[in-house]
Amino acid sequence: MRKTLVSCLTATVIVCLAFGAIGADLSPATRPPRFPQLTMQQLNEQQRPLGEQIMKVSSVGLGGPYNPLLRSPVLGQRIFDLLDYLRWKTSVPLRLNEFAILITGRLWRSQVEWFAHAPLAIKAGLAPEIVADLKANRRPANMKPDEAVVYDFVMELSTKHQVSDETFDRAKDLLGEQQVVDLTAVTGTYVTIAMLLAMAEQGVPPGKEPPFKVGEP
Repeated sequence: MRKTLVSCLTATVIVCLAFGAIGADLSPATRPPRFPQLTMQQLNEQQRPLGEQIMKVSSVGLGGPYNPLLRSPVLGQRIFDLLDYLRWKTSVPLRLNEFAILITGRLWRSQVEWFAHAPLAIKAGLAPEIVADLKANRRPANMKPDEAVVYDFVMELSTKHQVSDETFDRAKDLLGEQQVVDLTAVTGTYVTIAMLLAMAEQGVPPGKEPPFKVGEP
């Protein structure tokens, strides 16, 4: 009786380990991509105009959010046009705009958003130490007043789903009404981008190291 029980338990452990191994093999890094990577040669007549625009500005080519968005080219074009405003024509200074994108990317732990925008934020004038603190999931030290209000505004809006009167008044005084509206829009838009990346399990370009390692917060 005891030997039979031991045998059954042993068999159960083996089966569980086997299923665990199968589950490990089906991690996002090893199973087939949800959306196979498109190339310019594969694009149809509805997708090609958007693909050509993407290739002129994208640091990840047709990868990142563009790979799933090309599956819905009308939506993709609308989002591309919105990003054109929110990236290059917004009223928010580029340093602060990229900071807002990075904060959103960090909240979502978005590998692609961080990979693409951390270098852009530093190039735009955001201190590398601020980027490092944010990546380590800390409130950055030594922020300028406008950077501090952007951090507080985006964090409150994203995590509490509201903005306190004190933070709103600071943002309005330092940035002005248009920048407050544009800051809200870029934050929300990059939540959408983060969702697309998460849904599609899009990673950084092949051969590149993901910014956030396994086990890191």
